[in-house]
Amino acid sequence: MRWLVLFFTSVALPAQESPTKKAPPRDAPSAAATPRQLTLPVPEAPPLDLALATKAAIAATLALQEGEGGDQWPYQGVYREDASPSPVGYRVGGTAIACLGLLAAPGYRSDPDRTDAVKRGLTFVLATLDHERMQADFIGTYDVRGWGHIYALQFFLSVQDAQLVPEPLQEAVAAKTKWLVETLVASAIPESGGWNYSRPLGYLNAQNRASTFMTAPALQVLFYAKARGHAVPDQVVTQGLDALERARAKPGGYAYGATGKSQAEVEEGGLTMMDKTPSSAARAAVCETTLALAGRGDAQRLQRAVDLFFAHWDDLAVRKSQPRTHIMPYGMAPYYFLFGHVYCAQAIEQIDDAEKKASLREKMRAVLAKSREADGSWNDRQFGRSGGYGTGLALLTLYMQHVPKPLAWMPSAAKK
Repeated sequence: MRWLVLFFTSVALPAQESPTKKAPPRDAPSAAATPRQLTLPVPEAPPLDLALATKAAIAATLALQEGEGGDQWPYQGVYREDASPSPVGYRVGGTAIACLGLLAAPGYRSDPDRTDAVKRGLTFVLATLDHERMQADFIGTYDVRGWGHIYALQFFLSVQDAQLVPEPLQEAVAAKTKWLVETLVASAIPESGGWNYSRPLGYLNAQNRASTFMTAPALQVLFYAKARGHAVPDQVVTQGLDALERARAKPGGYAYGATGKSQAEVEEGGLTMMDKTPSSAARAAVCETTLALAGRGDAQRLQRAVDLFFAHWDDLAVRKSQPRTHIMPYGMAPYYFLFGHVYCAQAIEQIDDAEKKASLREKMRAVLAKSREADGSWNDRQFGRSGGYGTGLALLTLYMQHVPKPLAWMPSAAKK
């Protein structure tokens, strides 16, 4: 899935009636409905009418585009950088993901409402990468700009591949694509490898633990960039892959953060709350897919990760749109919910058995139908503004079989 390499902890802003009308002030209160909090058991939902669900999802996404120019879909969570409820990195990342979802749904090129909205989003992302909070840096011990870097890069590579960049923006997009690759490479944790938005020991301290939740998507977009001719050092990728492998525990799950030592032989009883196998139901698939793309995984492990998502879907669902982040028993945060759907859908498309793949697609649509909001959107945060990001992920999930597959890692030596 060359479209994504995804997102994390946050809140949402004002809905506007039409993308052609004047947008509300950038940080006006959200007019979007409060998302549903699911309780167990989650009732079954009628099967999705794909065409009608897609039409409603697109309309809901367009209505949520906000900002002074009606040009963005901020993702919002509990983290703040200043008085704004949505940090700059989340504005960039949320907008990129909403655009990727609009691109994934059929009929994009013949839909002027979507093409205009994505053009405004592209312009916003391009301009906002010059913001001081999007530079190659890190403030304090927690900084989310890396999520914006990942998804902006995915968005730029995707629209360039599809030849959808407006002519006046082509040179700037190409330049910023190169800059994003360089910035993502430079922000990797030295020596121990990987990426993390939380670095309690300081920005480039090698003793920081890599976040599996962030490292796998970052690696996927770097694989994509390398395939498109960008310079990606083998060492940065190898260290990131090593970090993922250290995080894999014997039961088949992945720790929240990669430790300095291998967890491969750690039993379930030896894992902390956030590292237990069920806690990784939303991240095991993206880790296994990423490792497989680099020649370090196998079909059995990939299938096991897909099964893990469905086996613990209820544990993810009960945290949807709830306050707080990591709570007992598995430390699942609300922002894992739709993240898990999209990366499980990606993993399903890597399965060779056509019959099994078709069955799993239907199963994915069935669980996705259970969390659809009344207005046709999807949102796993308690903030209405985040519906643009959430619906973007849902559209990518629904149309994953038509989204270009993620590209394998090709080391420089092999390429030569």
